[in-house]
Amino acid sequence: MGGEDVLLLQGPMGDFFKQLELVLRKNGAITHRIGFNAGDWFFSFKDNYTPYKGKKEFWSDFIAVYLKEHQIKKIFLFGDCRYYQSIAIKEAQKLGIETYVFEEGYVRPDYVTMEKWGVNNFSKIPRNSNFYNNLDISFLDTPKVSPTHPNHLKMILSSTFYYIITHLGTPFYRHYEHHRELNPYREALFGIRNFLRKYKYKILEKGKLEEILQQQYFFVPLQTYNDFQLRTHSNFDSIENFLEIVLESFSLNAQKDKKLVIKHHPVDRGRKDYKSYIYKLAKRFNISLERLYVVYDLHLPTLLDHTLGTITINSTVGLQALGHDSAVKVLGNAIYDIDNICDAKPLEDFWIKPAKPNKTLFKKFRTYLIRKTQINGHFYGYFDFETLLRRISEK
Repeated sequence: MGGEDVLLLQGPMGDFFKQLELVLRKNGAITHRIGFNAGDWFFSFKDNYTPYKGKKEFWSDFIAVYLKEHQIKKIFLFGDCRYYQSIAIKEAQKLGIETYVFEEGYVRPDYVTMEKWGVNNFSKIPRNSNFYNNLDISFLDTPKVSPTHPNHLKMILSSTFYYIITHLGTPFYRHYEHHRELNPYREALFGIRNFLRKYKYKILEKGKLEEILQQQYFFVPLQTYNDFQLRTHSNFDSIENFLEIVLESFSLNAQKDKKLVIKHHPVDRGRKDYKSYIYKLAKRFNISLERLYVVYDLHLPTLLDHTLGTITINSTVGLQALGHDSAVKVLGNAIYDIDNICDAKPLEDFWIKPAKPNKTLFKKFRTYLIRKTQINGHFYGYFDFETLLRRISEK
């Protein structure tokens, strides 16, 4: 990288950014690291680490000066909606500094996302169907994928240590504000409840999938209650708000023989249960409980294979649903919400005649998405750093 000065901010919990930093150093970069809490410090090299301990309102001035003084040419960070990261991106754009944003993969399970300037609705990827229609047919070849073999124990331990160390180090970073609740004791409680509920649902949902597959149903995958996709990239203020809109529309417009399957997000298993709220809405909107299935851990690909249509805010499950040839209605802002890929009709019409994606168009879009934004890898397993280096060298 020719002696370029590169800055790394917060990465995924754990040592992935340390691995990335080693790769960048071996390829000629001069690396810098800024951390905001003791967890960031713990998972960083100490020879180039700068702690930011000031108040949030002073971060903009601090990072602007830092970028100029250290002549930073590239920034790497995880998540572009977090406060510190979003401010850093704005300041970097003013100075023409390339910013690479990591996020969980759009295409799962074998990819992570890395895009210049932003991800999800901040992504620069084209959303015009004509762009993809005009791509050469030879572009349809998808790059080969290697198994990532994620180490789930490492993932659990990394997050556990990060939360504990960050909590213990609060006196040293007393102005730091995390983008989510940061309490290791509550996280431990959620983890235990998550474990218990997983096996509880395994028993309670036995035979439920087979029963659902006998029905004609629409599918609603819920997103995490504190997801930035919900908070930043949609007009919904909560999952409850989303459910209210969907169930009311289903009540008024769907044919009476059609069912609705609502699936909880696995990450929220230990935190949220919307079943009683959904039943309240069903009563309010005159929906018979025989028309509703509220589920937790049923096999997602099978549900997507047989649904009449999928309704989502902007979940990556919507992208997965398109891969299963499901009609998809997006109610938030999503990079895959493109004419002739997703259904552009209003929700009230979607229940009557859901439109499936154009297969060739979707395949071109998905291949382009992988080639431009996805890297074969996992933050806690195998990662293709060779492709990463090639991407950041492209103009």
